Amino acid sequence: MDGAMRLRALLCVSLLTLQAMPARGSPKRPKGNEVCLSLAQATAPSPLTVNGVIIRSLKVNCKVTSRFAHYVITSQVANTADTAREVAFDVEIPKTAFISDFAVTANGKAFIGDIKDKVTAWKQYRKAAISGENAGLVRASGRTMEQFTIRLVVGPRSKVMFRLTYEEVLKRILTQYNIVVKVKPRQLVQHFEIDVDIFEPQGISKLDAQMSFLSKEQATKLIKKSFSGKEGHVLFRPTVGQQQSCPSCSTTLLNGDFKVTYDVKREKPCDLLVFGNHFAHFFAPQNLTHLNKNLVFVIDVSTSMEGQKVKQTKEALLKILGDMRPGDYFDLVLFGTGVQSWRGSLVQASTTNVLAAQDFIRRFSLAGATNMNGGLLQGIEILNKARESVPGVSNHAPILIMLTDGEPTEGVTDYYQILKNVRNAIGGKFPLYNLGFGHDVNLNFLEIMSMENNGRAQRIYQDHDATQQLQGFYDQVANPLLVDVELQYPQDTVSALTQHSHKQHYAGSEIVVAGRVADNKRSNFKADVQAHGERQEFKITCLVDEEEMKKLLQERGHMLENHIERLWAYLTIQELLAKRMKMEGEEKAKLSDKILQMSLAYQFVTPLTSMTMRGMEDEDGLEPIIDKPEEAAFLLNTIHSHRSAFVLPAEQQPSPTDPSSGVQTLPDIVTGVDTDPHFIIHVPQKEDTLCFNINEEPGVVLSLVQDPNTGFSVNGQLIGNKARSPGQHEGTYFGRLGIANPATGFQLEVTPQNITLNPGSGGPVFSWRDQASLRQDEVVVTINRKRNLVVSVEDGGTFEVVLHRVWKGSAIPQDFLGFYVLDSHKMSARTHGLLGQFFHPFDYKVSDLRPGSGPTKTDATMVVKNHQLTVTRGLQKDYSNDPRHGTEVTCWFVHNNGAGLIDGIHTDYIVPDIF
Repeated sequence: MDGAMRLRALLCVSLLTLQAMPARGSPKRPKGNEVCLSLAQATAPSPLTVNGVIIRSLKVNCKVTSRFAHYVITSQVANTADTAREVAFDVEIPKTAFISDFAVTANGKAFIGDIKDKVTAWKQYRKAAISGENAGLVRASGRTMEQFTIRLVVGPRSKVMFRLTYEEVLKRILTQYNIVVKVKPRQLVQHFEIDVDIFEPQGISKLDAQMSFLSKEQATKLIKKSFSGKEGHVLFRPTVGQQQSCPSCSTTLLNGDFKVTYDVKREKPCDLLVFGNHFAHFFAPQNLTHLNKNLVFVIDVSTSMEGQKVKQTKEALLKILGDMRPGDYFDLVLFGTGVQSWRGSLVQASTTNVLAAQDFIRRFSLAGATNMNGGLLQGIEILNKARESVPGVSNHAPILIMLTDGEPTEGVTDYYQILKNVRNAIGGKFPLYNLGFGHDVNLNFLEIMSMENNGRAQRIYQDHDATQQLQGFYDQVANPLLVDVELQYPQDTVSALTQHSHKQHYAGSEIVVAGRVADNKRSNFKADVQAHGERQEFKITCLVDEEEMKKLLQERGHMLENHIERLWAYLTIQELLAKRMKMEGEEKAKLSDKILQMSLAYQFVTPLTSMTMRGMEDEDGLEPIIDKPEEAAFLLNTIHSHRSAFVLPAEQQPSPTDPSSGVQTLPDIVTGVDTDPHFIIHVPQKEDTLCFNINEEPGVVLSLVQDPNTGFSVNGQLIGNKARSPGQHEGTYFGRLGIANPATGFQLEVTPQNITLNPGSGGPVFSWRDQASLRQDEVVVTINRKRNLVVSVEDGGTFEVVLHRVWKGSAIPQDFLGFYVLDSHKMSARTHGLLGQFFHPFDYKVSDLRPGSGPTKTDATMVVKNHQLTVTRGLQKDYSNDPRHGTEVTCWFVHNNGAGLIDGIHTDYIVPDIF
């Protein structure tokens, strides 16, 4: 392979980025957040050059034809230096999109991706995956995007061009289609351009463009947009000066979202396009009266919803109820260990009833486990009874919405039985929408349940805007227009139809059906639509305007025909993938084969295919591979790192004997803190253990480890025992840990629900159900499913976080965390904190053993750090090896918050936040 270009590493996460880095053998580059600073401050012959690399051009071209969007991102990079340089091409694309092409051209030689079935593609990478490397270039990134990244070493005075193609069908949400391009070049670009070309046969009714990184006034000056008739155009082509963050700066202000929104004219109730052997039918009739709705909210009130989740849920429900129309009917069902309904039957959304319901929402409290089955069946029963017994509501649109943050733990907990119970109870009469709050839910289960009942599932991300996410989902289903919508086509004319039966149609949305049309049958082709509207039947027949089809072909040519066929293929594959989720055995294998054949035929990278690139190799002789991540694979994001990041799924974990696996052999006794919170200090030179407690209020953050030489820190926030009895001691436990390594920009936030990487930069969130090994620069994190995680810092320490889950019979009714130090000998002598101060040898003497306050207790006198203390021999538990039962450890207990043992007093260790 040409020495001018070698594939160096295969995974880095950023936004739409091309950035320069020294090649191997160059001086060691700075790490983490320091990288951007060093690039900006580098001495360069011009503001365009960073470390000898110039981005000659970076262009995003998007062509939309009848909702089918075809994107091509092209970038040309030149290395003007006399030595090799490493560059990274980083692109975020929508999760809903399929990659269809990728090519790299260097020194006149092209390397083009080849799509094949995933099993074949990954055979050659099995060795790499096991050894700790991951050749995949695409990783999940944030809520709606996926990250595509490739790194190349470009030879001196050489250039390289990247070209990535991906496609998606735009979905109409709240009266508009959205095109989003993530932008973050990290350095100035000689020729930067985003060009969006839209062709809609119905005609364009509105078009707008915005940028999150520019004010509205600046965007108006820099964005050229126009639309007329069927065509719309948006162009963003800033000069180098317009990209600069200030007139004398060499840094760029391009950093965020570029968003184009548009809608089409609705002069006809439906739009029918037929080209070649495929058709597309777009249905979104206007001027229909909104149907009143029968709405039941089923809300999880188990104790895991405490804190921000229940606060944000209540805020959203209060707003939603306030927005309901007087003609709507509703009720509320709460489920924890038991099930409680507000009224037990539907009531009208009158002002009096809405105010009473809002008061109920403000006052309800959390209780117990998660009786999901009971809550759903109660909500279904309320809707079913209303159809039979409440006068005047039988023509309303019934809707069931469930919100949960966990898995069923009370009542019926078997997934298959719950699916069966819900399916039988609903009986196809109305849709069920499931909202999964946070990453501790089984979203696949919720998606299957919704799919079986004519609805859909959506994750609500545990973030500051969760209230807005809940409100945003409700807004999409708040205004039903039609129920029982059937789109029918002549049976002898069409085949391979996408979904053409919908339980409800909502204002601001659109139904899209596509299929094949038999040869010589176009003259018989039509679409009959039947549905129920407000107090009347809705019927319409849509015909093909042959003359209009000819005109459209003249205007757009083969592209239009090709895009309609690919629109059909895209929708078909997406629907088959959704059906595949709920299948097993031979039935699933047959469907998978069908998806695979379609993916190969239309050259889409889907969950069943992979793209390989021949001729490009990394230092281990491996070629790059491009995959479609599945929803459940929450993967590593290293926005502040220039090294590769590695994520291994459970079945590809290294063996315990592999030093790269991060698996640790735990010592018999370790230093750590657990339960209420009990600090255990192992003193190996004494072959003894000391213990102390810290009694502080919930919400307090304590410094556990702080190394001033490196900045490495571990802080923990206390949570309270909410279920204590009056007068009972309020137990506190660690409910949130923050582990930070500023030298590499690494941050890890750990709670009993989630594990968040680089939370300040919008990094990915992992669930405790994940099994993964992550690497970012000098830090390796190993998540052991539902048990613990281990953090290893090169030239630092190794630490373990233990997950304590609520289990029946537990004396502690709340999930919490334990923290243990497995290895600290490389930490600096200046390391401090409630645990860190004991990482290096210290001396103490115990004498004058005597009977203590109880018959089994022994008191003694301890001299430590020039203090004489009374200590008591007792037992604590070390959960580092057994998170459920623990191992008893005998220790000398130091009273009064460790006074005399710890440096200073315990309040000296209170810090403002976990980072």
